[in-house]
Amino acid sequence: MSTPSAAEVTLPVPVVLVDDHHMFRTGVRASLDERVRVVGEAADVDEAVVVIHAQRPPVVLLDVHLPGGTGGGGAEVVRLCADLVGAGVTRFLALSVSDAAEDVVAVIRSGARGYVTKNISAHDLSSAVVQVAGGDAVFSPRLAGFVLDAFGTAAGEVSVADDELDRLSRREQEVMRLIARGYSYREVASELFISIKTVETHVSAVLRKLQLSSRYELTRWAAARHIL
Repeated sequence: MSTPSAAEVTLPVPVVLVDDHHMFRTGVRASLDERVRVVGEAADVDEAVVVIHAQRPPVVLLDVHLPGGTGGGGAEVVRLCADLVGAGVTRFLALSVSDAAEDVVAVIRSGARGYVTKNISAHDLSSAVVQVAGGDAVFSPRLAGFVLDAFGTAAGEVSVADDELDRLSRREQEVMRLIARGYSYREVASELFISIKTVETHVSAVLRKLQLSSRYELTRWAAARHIL
């Protein structure tokens, strides 16, 4: 079964929202933009499995810590929906306050397509949903490295293209790697002993030269090339 690219995804993307906090679900539903439409909600493992199989959404936004089931949380939900995942019907995007490596690895190992933390902006979350619906893997900065460390370079993974990296100066490559790993501008400046303004200038140049629009895209770009 072929996977549509993000550009080919039919909008709005139907989504099931799974989180045990009603107020959080309400906030997310109100914040998602016109590219996303919430078609169902669930507050625990058992309810989630029922709703997901009933709605068969292209994307599920899933908290990793959920009551119910046998205690497996979000990872258990993904495993219990393996029929939909395997058929390419539904993809899971974890949305959690946790950025712990064990949480990230557990839910990705179960079959989730991406993992973003709850400090993500509403616009970037909507973009992440569209990207996952189109078959992309999406991770918040700092988290992609956990996945690479746990799984290594997958077969068929895109290799580093010399001509792409050659567009960047040596300093721009250093900044690019740190930003892709989720370092703040201030942290990059401290690490490389340069000013924050200089970091901002290098980041702008990196995004322009690689034809990327945000640090989230930069993280995906770097992770796909195994250069985090």
